Amino acid sequence: MKLIDRYVGGQLLLSSSLAVAVLSVVLVLGNIFKQLLELMVKNDTPIELILSFLAYILPFSLAFTIPWGFLTAVLLVFGKMSAENELIAFRANGVSIPRICYPVLFLSLICVGTCFWINIDVAPRAQAKMKEALYNIATSNPMAMFGADKVIDAFPSKKIYVESSKGPELSNLLVYEVSEDNQLIKVIFAHRGLLETDHEKKEILLHIFDARYEARDDDDVDNILKIKQGITMQESTLPISLEELHDKKRGKGMGGMTTGELLERLNNEEKQAHMTEKERSEEASATRTEMSKRYSFSLASFAFALIGVPLAITAHRKETSIGFLLSLGVAVTYFFFIIIANSVRENASWHPEFLMWLPNILCIGGGGWLFFRMSRR
Repeated sequence: MKLIDRYVGGQLLLSSSLAVAVLSVVLVLGNIFKQLLELMVKNDTPIELILSFLAYILPFSLAFTIPWGFLTAVLLVFGKMSAENELIAFRANGVSIPRICYPVLFLSLICVGTCFWINIDVAPRAQAKMKEALYNIATSNPMAMFGADKVIDAFPSKKIYVESSKGPELSNLLVYEVSEDNQLIKVIFAHRGLLETDHEKKEILLHIFDARYEARDDDDVDNILKIKQGITMQESTLPISLEELHDKKRGKGMGGMTTGELLERLNNEEKQAHMTEKERSEEASATRTEMSKRYSFSLASFAFALIGVPLAITAHRKETSIGFLLSLGVAVTYFFFIIIANSVRENASWHPEFLMWLPNILCIGGGGWLFFRMSRR
């Protein structure tokens, strides 16, 4: 029996490691192109900042690639064993399918423990650090944020559109100034702009030329009839604080909070005192859903093991492409339910914290039924 365990377990371990490595590289490269490519092209980005970004994004990727890679390995290994009649040989010698699956269950529990640690603590901390690394990359050359034909919304009090740029020289700018409650208070249009960095004051100075603007009345901002229009100016300077940018980037979303911080947020009655009943319900629902997602997602490897073995044996194919296609189909279906539950996380009437467990229930229930059918053959 130990020889069988070593044989099956060794193949699973090797295949899982290769699958996790390949999937992790794909996800990491995808995130680099999505979030980092523009900054790397436009900025003279220090190599240590890029490496720190890669180090922080890897744990976040492993939360997805470990269960997916393990599922792929199960489908490949058992599909090959079924196609080459190894399972028939085992059963002819009195070794049942459930006994052959002991290494699968053992490795799945190791994956569950690893994913639990990553989802509960490592990935949230890494995600918060990843945002900080993106901030450091962006502000290593803050002028590079002002690209052509894009809206710069990184600053809480301003949103800036630039039609074209050439180094620090900008053309056709629209500057929207907003209040703390995100209410528009001033719109400025300028034909030309010039950027200057004041490192001592940690500010970007936006010099604008040939500009006109309209603004709400300071004493009655809600009255649109009192909007001042058609005001022109030849030259002016708008200071933009980099400290303001840092404060915004430093703020954590739920994805960057550890489970302890989420529990504290859920029980923070002082913070919820100024909120309406609807806002409290939405925040509580979103927080509980985030916690359920982490616990439920940690069990994905075990659920995939139960559904993967009977699927591989039923498919009865040793081709690698078939295994990858099956793993892709199961994983996409699993993640689809997670995405649906996450999209209604603030709608308490849908009970999204319970919907997060539906993919595991379906996989475990379906896998258990298929195992039962196989054992009776």
